[in-house]
Amino acid sequence: MLERMKQVRPRITTIICPAALLSAVMLLYGCDSQPEITESAGDQSFAVTVEQDAGVLSGQMQEAPADAVVVIDPERVLRRGNGEEPDTLDPHLSEGVPAGNIIRDLFQGLTAETIDGEIIPGAASSWDVSRDGKTYTFYLRPEARWSNGDMVTAHDFVYGFQRSTDPQTGSKYGRILEPILNAQQVLAGELSVDQLGVSALNDHTVQIQLHDPTPYFLALLSHSSTFPVHRASIEQWGSQHVRPGRLVSNGAYKLAEWVVHSHIAIDRNPFYWDNDSVWLDRVFYYPIVDRTAELNRFRAGELDWTFEVPNSQFSWLQENLSEALMISPWLGTYFLGYNITNDPFEDNLALRQALSLAIDRELLTGKVTRFGELPSFNLIPPGIPDYQPAIFDYVEATQEERQQMARDLYARAGYSENNPLRVELRYNTNENHKKIALAVAAMWKQSLGVQTTLINEEWKVFLQNRRQRRVTEIFRAGWIGDYSDAYTFLEIYQSQHGQNDSGYNNASYDRLLEQIQSERIPSRRARLMREAERMLLADQPILPLYTYVTKRLVNPDVQGWQTNIMDHHYSKDLYFESIKSAATEPDIPASF
Repeated sequence: MLERMKQVRPRITTIICPAALLSAVMLLYGCDSQPEITESAGDQSFAVTVEQDAGVLSGQMQEAPADAVVVIDPERVLRRGNGEEPDTLDPHLSEGVPAGNIIRDLFQGLTAETIDGEIIPGAASSWDVSRDGKTYTFYLRPEARWSNGDMVTAHDFVYGFQRSTDPQTGSKYGRILEPILNAQQVLAGELSVDQLGVSALNDHTVQIQLHDPTPYFLALLSHSSTFPVHRASIEQWGSQHVRPGRLVSNGAYKLAEWVVHSHIAIDRNPFYWDNDSVWLDRVFYYPIVDRTAELNRFRAGELDWTFEVPNSQFSWLQENLSEALMISPWLGTYFLGYNITNDPFEDNLALRQALSLAIDRELLTGKVTRFGELPSFNLIPPGIPDYQPAIFDYVEATQEERQQMARDLYARAGYSENNPLRVELRYNTNENHKKIALAVAAMWKQSLGVQTTLINEEWKVFLQNRRQRRVTEIFRAGWIGDYSDAYTFLEIYQSQHGQNDSGYNNASYDRLLEQIQSERIPSRRARLMREAERMLLADQPILPLYTYVTKRLVNPDVQGWQTNIMDHHYSKDLYFESIKSAATEPDIPASF
């Protein structure tokens, strides 16, 4: 495998530096000076604390019984680049795509997904739905086991749902479960968790009651917030239950190693109910934030899969690694968030609108991101069935017309050439995020005279600062749909939602979300969602930039997956074509 990969990975001869990229952006505007942009490395104190704990996190899993040991075949090992260091591997506390990728390998919900994103049975082999669409009864697989050999029961799922909605847990995704009966009251602390509409009818039957029919509910059950957790482990180890040797999971893999800022290794779980269909013995996840370094490791045969690729290398990759380059639509939107709870954006809608209109999204996607991203003024991406996004007049205007609108609004907000806005734009460590931030800052400087300070922060520090809303002014953001429905985007700006880092608080918007949840007629529900998006965008707590695409390199020998709009790729479905084919070829006698 290594030799084959070396053959298809020629050396890079040209790398575009950020300064050159910024110069190109400024030349497109015809300006004669560089923008006044400074950059700070950000607070790294949290990263130091994690590093000090690295020795504790490293370690091997306890051995399974002799008849359940998986021998690691070095030919059946996959190496995946995975972006940032995960914040946690607790399915009810994790945030971000990197953690989600690993957790989907470690755990399994009542439903699962095929390689093309279709919903199928997971830990439940089947289910019934009541005629009114408000009661779901799931029948668990009797052969399902935890990675320590314990039986997976309906009580584990009840405990998982209750823990996910318990305010004491502090889940950022707890509100995703609001369709469940009494979930809103439990999340608000008005009812105890045992009054949540989830019950165990017996050891292998879970029943879930909804307060209203929910068309996306089965898809929701493949989200990590609905996963079961091993109660005995949590009660024994508390917050440390996610460490190697302690984390007990019910998915196709179990946690073997976690060396902070180096790698996470997961091994095939011999107790997984469908273990005979799992081909890969071990998967390494590498937290690599430097996209050029990740590209070079792929070319050297050290990775089979990259998390992303450098935007600046689009043409080179198309020419030299086209067989490995995978680009596909993704159900997500890249945007900037305003902290509207503090100056300068609190009670200053005109300023928020001005900064949005001053950005040339066509230029940004055509010259900076460059992989087919779609410029967008909307939070909800296209492609969701039966939903048409809200449209504003300025979307149809030319960029020159939008620039003039931006200057008028900037002046109305109290700013001018002699009194420029000075603002901080935060982003997490990633060279693609940096280039986007540089380009946006250049556009603001050229159009309005804004002086921008770019602040780069390690992922956990970045999330913490966004959540606390004390130092953030503008921050990089993005949202990938948890299921294929517009509501997954709208709900994060409910006033009490754990992901509402802008601090948006609009009682009318909250009431619209309540109506959407209870509306049974699809056409009316779609109309309410469109009105909610229109209201949100009119208030401008966020600044949408473009619709995502996934862009990565995959070893052409990796089979068993295909592009899907959710970008969910389970390691249990993957295999190496050349090795698997060779293993199944019949032996040929030497005398033949």
